[in-house]
Amino acid sequence: MRRALLLNTFSGWLFAALLVFSIILPLQAQTPERKPVAVTSSNALSSGWLVYDDGEKQLVPFVPSENTDKRAFYQWVRIRSDYPFEITFPASRGLSLFLDNRLIFKADSTASYTVNLTEVVSLPAQGKEYLFAVWSPDVLPKLSDFRNLSEEEVLDEVAGTNAEPIKNKPRAIHNQNAFILFLLLIGLIYGSLRTSFSADFNSVFRVGNLFRQTSLEEGFLAKPISSWSSILFVVAFSLSFSLLIVAIHTNIQNSFIFNRIFWVSESDITSRILYYAAIIFGFIFLKFLFLRLMGYIFDLSGLVLTQYREFLRSILFMGVFLPFVLLLYLAFNATHSGTVLLISTLAVSTLLIVTTLRIVYTLNNKASLRNLHLFSYICATEIMPLSVMLKLIIFNYA
Repeated sequence: MRRALLLNTFSGWLFAALLVFSIILPLQAQTPERKPVAVTSSNALSSGWLVYDDGEKQLVPFVPSENTDKRAFYQWVRIRSDYPFEITFPASRGLSLFLDNRLIFKADSTASYTVNLTEVVSLPAQGKEYLFAVWSPDVLPKLSDFRNLSEEEVLDEVAGTNAEPIKNKPRAIHNQNAFILFLLLIGLIYGSLRTSFSADFNSVFRVGNLFRQTSLEEGFLAKPISSWSSILFVVAFSLSFSLLIVAIHTNIQNSFIFNRIFWVSESDITSRILYYAAIIFGFIFLKFLFLRLMGYIFDLSGLVLTQYREFLRSILFMGVFLPFVLLLYLAFNATHSGTVLLISTLAVSTLLIVTTLRIVYTLNNKASLRNLHLFSYICATEIMPLSVMLKLIIFNYA
């Protein structure tokens, strides 16, 4: 009797165990690759990535075989401010990095990049976890190639053996030869103007003419804007201004001016210089049509020619000094990048602001600014465009 009771009890436990295993094993077989994400120390990426599950409304471990349609991948990271957090990764064009849903990097071309997250977060909170995200619009990013720099590489950068003055730079080497070649081209243009159009050259660059109102109707400024000398003057200024803008923004991560409106690859310095020079060249010629339109609207057409001539005289006179700022960039950027960046920024700001002030002064001599009609015209044609250009060129670093 006791033996039969023990046999029945053992059979019951065996049946229950088989029933439990028959339920658990199929569930485990459904997600054989889904493992808990390992907790990493500070300033290090882990190999475990997360994706957002629409059904569960939360982040779940990434399983390559199940989430082939995903384009956003996440993981939690801890950042120490006293130690570099540098990651290197390959990226296709458009790949973006986010930290707590804030864009910190966007690849403008397919290449390998290095980003220091410590530079992104100025004062990381002690023990705080930040949500690091990778998003790719077209192709699945190679998450396995996202890696931390080796300890030897990090220590070398801290010690300064391999450190560079430009922080958080996407690429290590920029095409400095392009700056030199374009500077030589600018020198040739100014030399040909000085030789072939000496009267026009003196009318623009003679200091005494800069403060005479009658010089606006003399020499180069009295000619139509379509003359050969006019075109060469504007080409030389456009190239000089473009070189300086590219030099300023080469030193700052992800600061691609005009990229929100136009796209051009940062990897090719030559294409950027030519692209921005074409924009500046077109802006100078289209400004005359814009002034004509605004003059008609505000019934101030008589001031348009004087305003445009003052605009040309001011930018061309100050533009001749821009190549000297570029020479400072080429000579001292490797050792004093912060100082060179400050000088370049001040040069661009001074050119834009002084040009606007001189135009306002010249127009005030023609008609009093107490006239609200004229003041509104100046705001529409000079003040507002100045604010937009300062925003795009100077204050667009974030």
